[in-house]
Amino acid sequence: MEITTTGLNAITSPHLHVWDWRVSLYLFLGGLSAGLAIMTSILHVRKGGSLAEGERAAISAPIYVPVILSVGMIFIFLDLERKLNVFWFYLTVQPLSPMSWGSWGLLVFYPVSIMYALAMFPEQKRHLLKFRQLQELSALLSTYKLKLAALNFAMGIFIGVYTGVLLSSFVARPLWNSAILPVLFLTSAMSAGAAFMIIISNQKKVKLYFTKVDIWLVLAEMVLLPLFFYGQYTSSGANRESIMPFFTFSHDYFLYGIGMLLLLVILPIALVMKYLEVKEDHGEDLTASELMKMNVSALMVLAGGMIIRFTFVYAGQLSHLS
Repeated sequence: MEITTTGLNAITSPHLHVWDWRVSLYLFLGGLSAGLAIMTSILHVRKGGSLAEGERAAISAPIYVPVILSVGMIFIFLDLERKLNVFWFYLTVQPLSPMSWGSWGLLVFYPVSIMYALAMFPEQKRHLLKFRQLQELSALLSTYKLKLAALNFAMGIFIGVYTGVLLSSFVARPLWNSAILPVLFLTSAMSAGAAFMIIISNQKKVKLYFTKVDIWLVLAEMVLLPLFFYGQYTSSGANRESIMPFFTFSHDYFLYGIGMLLLLVILPIALVMKYLEVKEDHGEDLTASELMKMNVSALMVLAGGMIIRFTFVYAGQLSHLS
């Protein structure tokens, strides 16, 4: 007797999605921390560091980087079925395994981001550090600001790319198996980092600077997304079929279609809002209305980055070679 099952999705067959919302959230938060690391390095290096003078985010942003990454790591840890097996990653190095590269990269990224945060602590605020040893370490690391900024920037690029490489290395999942995916994820991570900087910064010049940066990054995302889908469409039959959930509003794929529709609405609106923010003739200080518009457009960019991670993780697990 032959049995045919139709309507395969995460609701009727939960086992189809081995990676769920916890992995999606980890990829988003990991990308956000990577993008924020890149933007903090730019903030402290731009114009010889003058852009960071008197800026609240110059101190808080580097602290947020390891904190956000730690929250993301909690979610990936919760996703592990055998949690003690995480230690096996650090008993071997597999040069051809993206997951091995990522595990060791994260291990390096943590101390680099913490050292960078300490190095960027201004001298007049070091008394806020509870322990004398931390104050002394901060003073010592501050002499290597530029080198740490370069290292922090490089590690941010590495982690941002890794979140996409982790997925693109799965040949059996045609939706993920694309060389454009790591570039898309890196661009999305940097865009999210710039948006986060806009939200937490307190000076007009800093907000407007990162608004300009985010305009180019959002524009790049809007170019990379169609290129990704075009590449999949002109590839094999399995690759072409893998993108169908984003363009099908049936009961099986409805959420993916909505996700794509939201991206087609959120990113252009955020781009237009940011363009108007830069062109607007601002006064000495930003008004409450201007601040609200900046924060809303930044939140839209963050929402777009999260939608990309969630939809790609879930839809990718529906795709297969046969």
